[in-house]
Amino acid sequence: MAATDPLSAVADAALAGHRRRLRQRAVVVAALAVAALAAFLLDLVTGPSSLSAADVLHGLVFPEKLGRGAAVIVFDVRLPQALMAILVGTALSLAGAEMQTVLNNPMASPFTLGMSAAATFGAALAIVLGIALPGVPPTWTIPVNAFVLAFGSAMLLQLLGRLRSGGETLVLFGIALFFTFNALVALIQFVASEQALQQLVFWTMGSLSRATREKATILAAVIGCVVPFSFAAAWKLTALRLGAERAKSLGIDIGRLRLFSLMRLSLLTGAAVAYVGVVAFVGLVGPHIARLLIGEDHRFFLPASALSGAVLMSLASIASKTAVPGIVLPIGLITSLIGVPIFMTLVLTRRGR
Repeated sequence: MAATDPLSAVADAALAGHRRRLRQRAVVVAALAVAALAAFLLDLVTGPSSLSAADVLHGLVFPEKLGRGAAVIVFDVRLPQALMAILVGTALSLAGAEMQTVLNNPMASPFTLGMSAAATFGAALAIVLGIALPGVPPTWTIPVNAFVLAFGSAMLLQLLGRLRSGGETLVLFGIALFFTFNALVALIQFVASEQALQQLVFWTMGSLSRATREKATILAAVIGCVVPFSFAAAWKLTALRLGAERAKSLGIDIGRLRLFSLMRLSLLTGAAVAYVGVVAFVGLVGPHIARLLIGEDHRFFLPASALSGAVLMSLASIASKTAVPGIVLPIGLITSLIGVPIFMTLVLTRRGR
């Protein structure tokens, strides 16, 4: 009996350590949720108008206390934009987290593998050439085109990957799609009129100014439909991080897992980019921040990635309104300016470790 006591003590210590790590990860996720809420509220009270933070927060609770002009600013301008920032950050960062896992490449993201470029090409077709799907209302041609092309690029990526299996092959195909769609967009820009070119360039910079409550509701519905399936696949994604052979030994169909993951992230990317334009680095940096804080346990890594992206986008939205007094900068420019130093810091920190 005494001989088994040391083994029992080791097992108890290992179990206690595992539970402690789970609690720590849960605390990190909760802290990110609080940070996302704080960033959302700060984004909501920030803007070029003369409304104070107290007026905005009080008006959210008691809308009847706001004047007509203040109510329009709060509920028709600031609230949709703040909600859209949270939702777009959530969608892009969650898509990036799944993409990096299924492709086993830390540089994978909706931006680097061509989905955002495909969405830009779809928008360019609508803006410059007036090409749209039949039956689509004129006000929806740009987002619908962007979504269809982003989704189609993901499906093309999956088709090419099935012909030549392997995560590295998919990454190479994605890079090829990125340059192909960028070249097609450049060609359309060359023949565009001055007015159409200005609109297209503004769209490619990314902007929250087109956000409405209707669009935010649609994007929230897409995220709500996709997230349960992503979280349900968390243990399979964690197993995949241990290696393809290990995942196969556990009975996981890697091809099927990759297919459904690409479908999910194409929905998230297409819906997000369709409404705000091209937003770089959020889908790349958000998962890296979550990985440093959480590790590879996807039960916590996926929600942490989504929340990290939400915080990044909200902070970028705040910076876009405060960097230059009286001017709201395109949020795509801000995410690039913020994302590059953060990403370089993460790379150097990771290499140092």
